[in-house]
Amino acid sequence: MCRIGAIKSLNYLHPSKALHLMQSQQKGHDNSGFAMVMQDLGGIFAEYKDLPTLSLACTDEGLKIAETLLQDKGFKQVYQWIPETNRKPGMDIQAMPNYVFRTFDYPSQFAGATKEEKEDLLTDTRLQLRATMEKDATGFVYSFWPDVITLKEIGDPRDIGAFFNLLEPDDSFTAKLITAQCRQNTNYAIVRYAAHPFFLQGYTALANGENTFYQKNKDFQSTLHRGYVGFESDSQCFLYTLHYMHRQLRWPLSYYKHIITPLPFDEAVKREDAEQLFAIRQSLAHLEINGPNTIIGALPDNTLFVVCDAKKLRPIVVGHTADTVVFSSEVCGINEILPERDWETDIYPNEREIVVIDKNLEVQRWKQ
Repeated sequence: MCRIGAIKSLNYLHPSKALHLMQSQQKGHDNSGFAMVMQDLGGIFAEYKDLPTLSLACTDEGLKIAETLLQDKGFKQVYQWIPETNRKPGMDIQAMPNYVFRTFDYPSQFAGATKEEKEDLLTDTRLQLRATMEKDATGFVYSFWPDVITLKEIGDPRDIGAFFNLLEPDDSFTAKLITAQCRQNTNYAIVRYAAHPFFLQGYTALANGENTFYQKNKDFQSTLHRGYVGFESDSQCFLYTLHYMHRQLRWPLSYYKHIITPLPFDEAVKREDAEQLFAIRQSLAHLEINGPNTIIGALPDNTLFVVCDAKKLRPIVVGHTADTVVFSSEVCGINEILPERDWETDIYPNEREIVVIDKNLEVQRWKQ
C-alpha cells in the first residue's frame, strides 16, 4: 500500500519535512521511489514566482535537446538551481546524469500575452519536450510552470534525500505547500512518470490505492485534452478528472466528489439538487472511479484537499496547528512533524466528504 502526505503552512518549509513525514511510514516503502511537488516557493526561487521553472531529469543528450528547443522558442533563462548531489557506495537510487531546475522569462513575442496564452505556451512546450525525449528516454520533464518544482526519483526515499542533500533543513530551498509520496503504483512498470504526485497546469494529485475503472477513465479522458497523456498509473486519472472538472468546465471543487463517487440513486433523488446530480452522473459517467483509494489534491490557488473512496478503504488523517496542516496516510507521520498539536482535533475524513484547507489554513469539511 502506498503512503501519501501533504504539508501546507503559513511559513516556508524545507522538503526535509516531507521526507521525515514519509520516512516514519516505512512499511509503505518498497524502494520504487520518492516524489514531491513543491508549490508557493520561497528561498532562492521566491523572487521568480511569476516566471516558469522547468523541472527535468535527463541525460547529456536530453539536456542538449531541452536547451535547443527552449532557445528556439525564445525562452530566456534567468536563474538555475543545480542540486549538489552526494552519491555514496551502497545507495539505492537510479540517478539520472542531470537534474535541471531552471527558471525562464517568456519569449519576447509573449510580452503582451494573456495569462491563458502563456499557460498554453508552457503546456505545449512541456508536451513537446516530453514527446521529443520519450522515445529514447533521454529525459523526463515533470513540470514547466510558475512557482512549482517537481522532483521524482527511483530508489530508497532516505537515499534519495541523502543524494540530493535534502535531509537537513535550510532556508534556501523552501515552499509553503509540499505534496509527496513513497512507492509507485507497482501494478505497472516502474518509471519516473508513474511516480506521484502528478501535476498539470497548476493542479496536483496523488493517491493511495487503486482505480479499477482505469481503462474507462483513460479512454474517455484521452479525448478531452491534449495534456491528458501518459497514463503510466491508474491514479493519473484522478488528476485529469480534477483538471477537467475545475479548469475546463469551471465547476466548483465540491462537484469533484459527485463525479468520482456519485451518491447512490436512492440518496440522490431525495436532494434538492437531484436534477443536477443526475445530469453529472449521466454526462460524466466515464469519470467515475472504483476501488480503494484516498486522493490528495491541490488547486492553482494552493487550496489543498483530501477525499476518500465511497467505502473508505484507504486511511488518511489530518492534523493541524495554528500555522501548519498535515495530511498523512498514518498518524505516525503527523506525530513526527507536528508532535505539539492537539491530537484530539485530528480529523479522520469519512467516505462522504471533502476536507479542504484554504489559503488562510482554515480546515473545512464539505459533506457530499
